[in-house]
Amino acid sequence: MNHFINNVFTPGASGQRIPVRNKATGAVIDSVPDGDAQDAEAAICAAHAAQSLWAGTLLAQRVKVQHAAADAMRQHADELAKLITLEVGRPLAGSLTEVERSADLLDFYAEEGLRLRGEMPLLNEPDQRVLVTHQPVGVVSIIAPFNFPITLLMLKLGAALVAGCAVVAKPSEDTPLSTLRLAELFAQAGYPSGVFNVVTGYGQTLGQALITHPLVRKVSFTGSVPTGQRIAAQAAGLGKRLTLELGGQCPALVYEDADLDAAIPAMVKHAYSNSGQYCYRINRIYVLEAIYEAFVERFGAGARALTVGDPFDANVQLGPVIGDKILSRAEAHVADALARGAHLVCGGQRLRGGLYDGGCFFPPTALAGCTQRMKVMCEETFAPVVGIMPVATRQQAITLANDSEYGLAAFVFTRDAGAGLRAAEQVEAGSVWVNNIHRSYHMVPFGGMKNSGLGREKGRYAIESYLEPKTIYLGLSG
Repeated sequence: MNHFINNVFTPGASGQRIPVRNKATGAVIDSVPDGDAQDAEAAICAAHAAQSLWAGTLLAQRVKVQHAAADAMRQHADELAKLITLEVGRPLAGSLTEVERSADLLDFYAEEGLRLRGEMPLLNEPDQRVLVTHQPVGVVSIIAPFNFPITLLMLKLGAALVAGCAVVAKPSEDTPLSTLRLAELFAQAGYPSGVFNVVTGYGQTLGQALITHPLVRKVSFTGSVPTGQRIAAQAAGLGKRLTLELGGQCPALVYEDADLDAAIPAMVKHAYSNSGQYCYRINRIYVLEAIYEAFVERFGAGARALTVGDPFDANVQLGPVIGDKILSRAEAHVADALARGAHLVCGGQRLRGGLYDGGCFFPPTALAGCTQRMKVMCEETFAPVVGIMPVATRQQAITLANDSEYGLAAFVFTRDAGAGLRAAEQVEAGSVWVNNIHRSYHMVPFGGMKNSGLGREKGRYAIESYLEPKTIYLGLSG
């Protein structure tokens, strides 16, 4: 496949290509352009040329097109899900859920766009009026990661498009195919040429050009803290708007009165879904000493019951991780914890033999007896590895949960609703789940505190971040 610019598949300027591999087998399934600044220029200029027309399009028409795009996603859900499973390695059922929920989010943004309002303060001045309105920010660069290539794109794209912004998106070089196919479907649904463009390549070349180009008014990025901090420094120096979602190292707090029958299945599923490759998964668990041994035994049993294998097999819960970098980090975090006195409850070593030799397969891994300075307890693993630590008091659990540079999400389990609410209020995280773990809702904000990011996605909060407020002072005399 090629870049998608002005609703046309377009070869890269350099002719260089990046192979895209089936993450379970290692086989090359396609290739995409290794884009550079010249390709970024072409896509950004296309978006800039389309910006005025799209911003001037009736909101009702933008909403109509967005609903049509959501319908197209549903009609092609099986095709898109297969591409995601090939590119990411996630089991097919999870990939299909990603497509369906992303289509729902696109619909939600469309309807939320219809609820945008301006203001006219009542000054009570006979010849003076003040109007507060909003206009699109302008051309937006979106840089999305590999782990949920459609959902994490849609968090940004659906809000930007309904707000009236033209977009240039760069998917991860590991997972470009599903995004390119999505762009083609959006064009067929009715988005005008230049409104949604996709270019492929590496961050240090193509991504850099998308951040610094003078016609780009806003950059929206999901990825690592170091990369996000570099983007923030560059974009701020150039006066660009920013939305950053920079990951997490998310704690779970398990009080002595927690309902383990409900808590453990939810925690196991959440910790190991997508092979641990998402930002708000449970990475570390603090358990009150009174139930610690029972918790470790039952959590380990739940993790061992998960099946790792071919992501197209309906009986498999975990596929491979995306590649050697994440695999090496998982191994390093396990080795560090064991060297510092933790013990292995389950997993811990790369799987080999047969199917496993084709990709980077790592089993669900739990480490008990962890301490706060172990890497698994303070660094983002982004793999199916979880650290468990006993604590003496509820307050100690909260203090340790907050002892982190991250603040994206947290989880609290207790039968005491008051204690759960107090913990949720004290934990430094953008989202806190108490006594249950479900997917984040489309209508509420999602984002992090501290180094976990800047700004919020989902709901009206996301759409408003792609709009500039404008105050108009109107004199009526004469």
